[in-house]
Amino acid sequence: MVNLEEIKSKKTIKELLEFGIINIDKSSGPTSFDVSEFVKKKLELRKTSHFGTLDPKVTGVLPVALNRACKLTGFFLGEDKEYGGIMVIHEDISLEKVEKAIKEKFLGKIKQTPPVKSRVKRQEREREIKNFEILEKDDKNFLFITECQGGTYIRKLVSDLGEYLKTGAHMLELRRIKAGIFMEEGIFFKDEKHSAGRFKENEKVYPSVNLYDFENAVEEYKQGKEQKLRKMIIPAEIVCEVYPIIQVKENNLKKILTGKPIYKEDLEKQEKDYEKDVVCVFCKDRFLGMYRLIKEGELFAKPEFVMN
Repeated sequence: MVNLEEIKSKKTIKELLEFGIINIDKSSGPTSFDVSEFVKKKLELRKTSHFGTLDPKVTGVLPVALNRACKLTGFFLGEDKEYGGIMVIHEDISLEKVEKAIKEKFLGKIKQTPPVKSRVKRQEREREIKNFEILEKDDKNFLFITECQGGTYIRKLVSDLGEYLKTGAHMLELRRIKAGIFMEEGIFFKDEKHSAGRFKENEKVYPSVNLYDFENAVEEYKQGKEQKLRKMIIPAEIVCEVYPIIQVKENNLKKILTGKPIYKEDLEKQEKDYEKDVVCVFCKDRFLGMYRLIKEGELFAKPEFVMN
């Protein structure tokens, strides 16, 4: 494994702004695109990109990639999300009946059709609900928490539950509390255990940042005080907490940085049995890029993004 905090400590603030991520706490009202654009304009960047759209009324964790880190957005999308919210069941019903319905129909692999107001094609698709728990009941209001596969529509999940109960239901409030990186043990290698959780509202090192505090940090940075902004920026090398790390030798480094595929002879160590078909490539603590495993003869992997 590489040490992310050590990597960050060696970078200048400009290097972090060129290849970093800020975990924004989105408020109710603006679109995810609005928030991303706000970050771009305040930091005077070429480009920003968010990790997964939140509806305007939905609050919570919205990681925003900066400049070259935008190329990594696709490698984070699809990772699991966790939400807390309040749903309203339209008729008086017991907590036990709601929990029974969830257990019967809304845990594990489910079928879901995106709502009418969505940006994707309305066709049935499979999504996994890893946890759907009722925390509290107050009359017809139910406080819940759910962990699910990326691309799950929580508003539709609540609506479908109401339909299954034959009572009707709608979502009153929703907040995303985790996004992008929080994995089960053993997701990288079959013989090793890894766990991580960085894009969370209360993450120890990089908690989500509201736009007011972000704006203040940017103003201080423009006055020559970089400490607050620097603390907020997550090095984009954090992608290595989603995908396994491959270390390569230094002798072919120049060619690798110009797009050369990686061959078995380039590897520092003997290859392992990976559970993912995309890997992060490093040379010691230097991030080189994202590669797709090929494993044909001596060919090991081909580049999908190279950090040259």
